[in-house]
Amino acid sequence: MSAKKSNLLVPVLATGVVVASGVAAYFYFRGGFGDGASPLASAKIVPDEALMASFISTDSQAWSQLEKFGTKEARDLVTKSLQDLNKQTLTESNIDLEKDLKPWVGGVMVAILPLNPVKPIQATPGMPESFDVLAVVKIKDKISAFNFIKKLKAQKNLKTQETDYKGLKITQSSQGAGEPTYSTVINNDYVAIAPTKQAIEKAIDTVKGEPSFASKQGANSLLAKGIDLKNTLAQVYLPDYGTVVEQLIKNSPDAAQIPPEALAQLKQVRSVIAGIGVDEAGLRMKAVADVDPQLLKNQYQTSSGKLLEIFPADTIALVSGAGISKSWNAFSEQVKTIPQINLGLDLARVQLKNYNLDLDKDIFGWMDGEFAFGAIASEQGMLAPVGFGGALIITTSDRPAAETALSKLDNLAKTAFISVAPREVGGKAVTEWQVPNQGALLGHGWLDNNTVFVAFGGPISDAIANKPSQLLNNSDTFKSVINSFPKPNSGYFYLDVEKTFTLVTNKGQLGYVPPETKAVLDSIRGIGMSASNPNDSTSQIEMLLALKQSQP
Repeated sequence: MSAKKSNLLVPVLATGVVVASGVAAYFYFRGGFGDGASPLASAKIVPDEALMASFISTDSQAWSQLEKFGTKEARDLVTKSLQDLNKQTLTESNIDLEKDLKPWVGGVMVAILPLNPVKPIQATPGMPESFDVLAVVKIKDKISAFNFIKKLKAQKNLKTQETDYKGLKITQSSQGAGEPTYSTVINNDYVAIAPTKQAIEKAIDTVKGEPSFASKQGANSLLAKGIDLKNTLAQVYLPDYGTVVEQLIKNSPDAAQIPPEALAQLKQVRSVIAGIGVDEAGLRMKAVADVDPQLLKNQYQTSSGKLLEIFPADTIALVSGAGISKSWNAFSEQVKTIPQINLGLDLARVQLKNYNLDLDKDIFGWMDGEFAFGAIASEQGMLAPVGFGGALIITTSDRPAAETALSKLDNLAKTAFISVAPREVGGKAVTEWQVPNQGALLGHGWLDNNTVFVAFGGPISDAIANKPSQLLNNSDTFKSVINSFPKPNSGYFYLDVEKTFTLVTNKGQLGYVPPETKAVLDSIRGIGMSASNPNDSTSQIEMLLALKQSQP
């Protein structure tokens, strides 16, 4: 996709740059005042062949919710960025985004269309030129739009040319020596804009009766229902996910390396809708997929989250879930028909056998329960230089197999001149790997009959074996990030951005941090993610960027 088409996909610039160069010759907009567009209404102008579409809201009430968050430095940074963008636009096109565009631009839908293969095109080297872009902009205030057009017409370096197509005018516009943009006005309510005339003709065909994206199988329900988010800022719709993946793969330079079996597995996902919105915790992103029930049956397992109760409050990052062995078995079975991946697994199996380890049995076979892996802050022993260690906790129904695997690893460590010795911590037997003159590198033990832990760093063994008084799941940051996710779920990803940034900064691991980056990071409390399956054919992923409340 060329640089010009890629610009159309950038929500902030799509309205400003593209509209500024594309609507110069539009006629007088009759009628009074319209309202903001709905995704379903805009989709009626997009051809049904569109592979995907996104809708960017211009609802000021939704966007204003972001003002509740962030430090003063972050808010100043955003304000300055918007001012710089406006100045740049004024310099290049004499258009003021706030005064000229905001009053009349409603919602914006951007769709990706396949290009006509018979149309000669100049592809970017190394990047197949196979897609077109169509933007549909709602006119919410026709008087403001008319005033904007008059201002555009007065520009000396704007060149326009009009042609008729099925009773509508297509305007070719260009600024100076720039590439042309094509546009048309539809029913005096929408402006359709594209980098090719062909895309505009397809939009007109759709308005004249050809099937639309809104009537495409599966799309109507996605557009009408939308995604369950507060103050939605943007949404993306893929009613035929398998076809999109197939098109992208076929037009990839590495397409020959993608086996048909892998494509068939990807096509088990039927449709996807994703969105981003603002709620009381911060920015929330959600994606919901309609999938083949067999896919979830093979791979999904719920997690109770009980292992989270073991981690201390000093935990700065965590990943949890369940059923590693089940996922591994499903993965191993699926890749049997993918020679490249299957060969890699076979090589790994052979290498591990040289160390008396069975990849399937010793490494993954006994991991059939829940798991959690956390990074825990610590300034003691070997961890002092980096400031943190790690702990992996797993429940299993096959303790003998787990003990056999750990015993094999202990014997392997001894061959590397590491001392392996028992130690009692909090009444629990812990086996530690000691590095001469440096301390404990690793420790493992059992918290109960079916819960084993492996800790990286001696202080972490102590933190896990001795139940801490301050627990992670009681910390305010953890609760603010995790508690809003749906339950039951398959586990969590969690990152305490504030503590992590402070730790790595104090350790000098980041080097110089630009003020702009620091302002953004200082506004974030944490990041969380979780996956769930509301029913046997729906998979849902939710992510939260938890932001700090506004500070004076």
